[in-house]
Amino acid sequence: MAFGRLERSQGPQPMSEINMTPLVDVMLVLVVIFIITAPLMASSIRLDLPRTDAAKPSDAPKFVTVVLDKDGRTFVDDKPVAPAELAVRLAQAARDNPEMEVQLRADQSVPYGRVIEVMGAAQKAGLNRVGFVADPGTPSQ
Repeated sequence: MAFGRLERSQGPQPMSEINMTPLVDVMLVLVVIFIITAPLMASSIRLDLPRTDAAKPSDAPKFVTVVLDKDGRTFVDDKPVAPAELAVRLAQAARDNPEMEVQLRADQSVPYGRVIEVMGAAQKAGLNRVGFVADPGTPSQ
């Protein structure tokens, strides 16, 4: 019988590196999800905006959005407001920043007189910069 030394074999060594592949996969999936959902979250109020070739997004850094939907409701920054409260909200925006722009988004079916009323309320509040928002594309016939 041979009596030899009992040699122990080295067991598996602990891995000292992090596997980055699953992390990168998860991050890419999250980026794709954000890319798809970001345009949907721009405005939650569905409107049928008029179309024009000249419509381009403005570069105004400070603006308040006023929306008139086809049902006659008024929204300021996507929050519903009563017609009497509209002047108060616009005056508050004018006090915060007199150079603020009003971006007016009105459905095609909103009467012209209602649009003029909102413009008048903005001017009375001291907001003289009013921009009309339209969808870029060919005009509807």
